[in-house]
Amino acid sequence: MTVTEFATTPPGRRTPTSPVPTRTPRRVPTPSPRTLVSALVLAVLAVGVVLAGVAGDLTAHGTITVLVFLVAVWMWIFSPLDDTHVALGAALTLVILGPVSTETFTRTLGDTVIWLLVGSFVIAAAVTASGLSARVAARVLSVARSPRQLVHLVTLVLLLTTFAIPSTSGRAALALPVFLALATVLRERPRVVLTLSLVFPAVILCSAVGSLLGAGAHLITSEIVRTTTGSGIGFLQWAILGLPLAIVWSHLAAEIALSLFTDRAERRRPLSVTRDAFGGSAGPLTVPQKRVLLVLVAVVTLWCTEPVHGVEPAIVAMIGALLASAPFVGATTLPAAVRTIPWSLLLFMAGTLCLGVALTTTGAAEWFADLVFGPISALGSSAATVFVVVLVLVSLLSHLVVQSRSARSAVLVPVLVATAPVLGIDPAAAAFASTAAAGFCLTLTSSAKPVAMFAASDSVPGFSAGHLLRLSAAVAPVSVALVLVCSVWLWPALGLPLYLP
Repeated sequence: MTVTEFATTPPGRRTPTSPVPTRTPRRVPTPSPRTLVSALVLAVLAVGVVLAGVAGDLTAHGTITVLVFLVAVWMWIFSPLDDTHVALGAALTLVILGPVSTETFTRTLGDTVIWLLVGSFVIAAAVTASGLSARVAARVLSVARSPRQLVHLVTLVLLLTTFAIPSTSGRAALALPVFLALATVLRERPRVVLTLSLVFPAVILCSAVGSLLGAGAHLITSEIVRTTTGSGIGFLQWAILGLPLAIVWSHLAAEIALSLFTDRAERRRPLSVTRDAFGGSAGPLTVPQKRVLLVLVAVVTLWCTEPVHGVEPAIVAMIGALLASAPFVGATTLPAAVRTIPWSLLLFMAGTLCLGVALTTTGAAEWFADLVFGPISALGSSAATVFVVVLVLVSLLSHLVVQSRSARSAVLVPVLVATAPVLGIDPAAAAFASTAAAGFCLTLTSSAKPVAMFAASDSVPGFSAGHLLRLSAAVAPVSVALVLVCSVWLWPALGLPLYLP
């Protein structure tokens, strides 16, 4: 190109001698047959909902809510979008179209359960920063002298974290370094390492039912029950109901894993784990660790004694958060602790709470209940029993379809609490049983984040998909039996009757 051509050629215009740039065509991903079939099913269901609205079976707002609900569930299962993105999109759609007011939408983010989680995550950050968790693990696990003792001591430590660390993902993140330390010490015993890689996520998931803070799904369930019946399930009541199941379920899952993946000779062979394996966790507790431990014990005690002093758990959590991050008292700073809060989880909970409110206030949940569980009511005297068995089975298997535990509760609980009274079942009992059963998420690596974190990788000597399927097949029937036994006998004795008077 000459100087004249350069000077007179407008920017961006090619001269006859300029090379023509080649553009690689952008490949649009082709939907899988499964996605296409599911989209067709969704379209058919949507037409049916619209017809029900035209016939007067659903109000206008109820029709809109059901349609948004169906699309949200489909996107949670088949869409590559993040779960939080889908939940917020569904909630905003409900606001724009009318079933939910702007005040209701904004109020969900300021709900007490959100503040409870914020305070709990700050306290958890202080516990982690102080090194208290590793120190406690070192003291307890160094006592083990056999694989069976080690497995059940691991179970005990993870059970304790249920009351200190909100969400199963947070507990898994805290426990992973402990597992890696154990795997290094026991590298000459690969079967024991494999067993531990399965025990950690299994116990984290099974033990979560022991605390209201064990999973975000628990808080969603409590809020939906409160919206429907006027009374939710508080921290103390949840612990009274869930802790016995958590203890038995966790230790059984650990024992099953030990029996499946080690032989008798391996289980009898002694082992020794020293405190030094956990990286500077030996010796007495430091002053910051003692302070954080004192704050944690005080907060849990106040949560459990709410009926006595009347202070809301969210307020207790925030006071504990301020103390755990205060200068000369805590083990971290408030800005550093706030950065550890999974805001995506909180936004997801706000969105699903909004969706749950819409389902219960527009009559959509009752319509869904009649449609899905209506045939069961025709079974007469056995209808209630069949309903309980079906809700436990559906809740337990729902992780194969909807990966998010909180999303499963947002989908199932509104429908169940609307159906239960019709069949003579207490709605709070139905919701609690469903949420407990939904804690089983062990079949696939993608079923829960704690499972994915302990799967085999370049940096984690974990398990394979085949190992996980074996454990899931063995633990699933035990889980169904435990939840049913608790629903029929244990929980009524502890103050949550299964049947309405």
